[in-house]
Amino acid sequence: MQSSYFTPTVTVFDKKGRLDLDKNTQLYDFIKGYVSGFVVMGSTGEFFSLSLETSRQLIKLASDFQKGSMKVYAGASRMDVNESIALANYAYECGLDGVMIISPYYFRLTEESIYDFYSKIAKNTKANIFIYNFPEKTGYNISPETCFKLAMEYPNIIGFKDTIPDTAHTCEIINTVKKELPYFEVYAGYDNNFAHNIISGGNGCIGGLSNIVPEFFKSWQNAFAENDLLSVSAHQQTVDKLMAIYKIHDPFISTLKRTLQIRGVIESDLISSPFTSLDQKENNLIISLLKEANIKL
Repeated sequence: MQSSYFTPTVTVFDKKGRLDLDKNTQLYDFIKGYVSGFVVMGSTGEFFSLSLETSRQLIKLASDFQKGSMKVYAGASRMDVNESIALANYAYECGLDGVMIISPYYFRLTEESIYDFYSKIAKNTKANIFIYNFPEKTGYNISPETCFKLAMEYPNIIGFKDTIPDTAHTCEIINTVKKELPYFEVYAGYDNNFAHNIISGGNGCIGGLSNIVPEFFKSWQNAFAENDLLSVSAHQQTVDKLMAIYKIHDPFISTLKRTLQIRGVIESDLISSPFTSLDQKENNLIISLLKEANIKL
C-alpha cells in the first residue's frame, strides 16, 4: 500500500531569538530521504508567533532548499484572511507545492463562516491549499459537507489535514470527499493515526514526531509498501509508546526541539516567548523514551 509522511518542521532560532537559517536547513537535510516532504510554519513550526517578515523568510528558505523528490509546503495561517492570501501567493511565487491553512480561532465559526474564509482565499490565490482542521485549538470541527463543498467548487483546494484523536471524523472526510474526488488528499495530524488513515483509504500523516525520528517513519512506510502487516503492527506499538513525548512538556514543541538538540541536529532549543524549555528531569525522560524505542541518540 502506498503512503506519505510529511514533517511539520519546528522553526529553529539561534540563542538570541533570531531565525537560524543554517540550522533550519540542517533540519531539512536531516529528514530528507526519509519522509515524503515537509511543511514549514505548521503548529509545530510556531506559525502563531511569527511575523509576516519572518514567515516570508521561512518560505524563501524552504523554496531554496534542494528538496529532490520531496514536496514542500508552507503554513499560511493568519487571523487576517488577507494576510493568509498574501502568504499563499508568496509561497506560490516561490515555487512551493502548496499551503496549509487553519481556520480562524478564538471564536467558534459557523459552517457558513468556514466556507467564506476558505472560499475567499481560494479565489485569490493560485496556490494549492490544504484545509487544516484542529478543533482542540479552534474550538470547532470542519464538517465533511463543508469540506466537500469547498473542494468541489475550488480545484486548488486539494487536501485536508485532520488533527483530531478520534479517527471517525477523518474517515467521514475520506468517505465524503475522497470517494468523489480521488485526487483529494487526506492526512492524519497525529502520528499514531497514520496506519488507521492508510487502511481507511487516506494518504498518510503530517506528524510532528517525524522531526526527531524520521528514519522510523521511513521504515513504517516501507512496511506498508511491502504489505508487511506484522511490521506495520510492530511500528504501531512503538509509535504508541513514542506518543508519550508529547506529554513531557507543554507545549510539546519544546520537547521536539530538545530531542533534536540531543540528537545533534540543532544547537539551540529556544522557543518563542512566553513558552519555556525543558528541565533536566524532562530531558532524561526523552532519553529513556528514545532508548526504549531503540532510537539511536
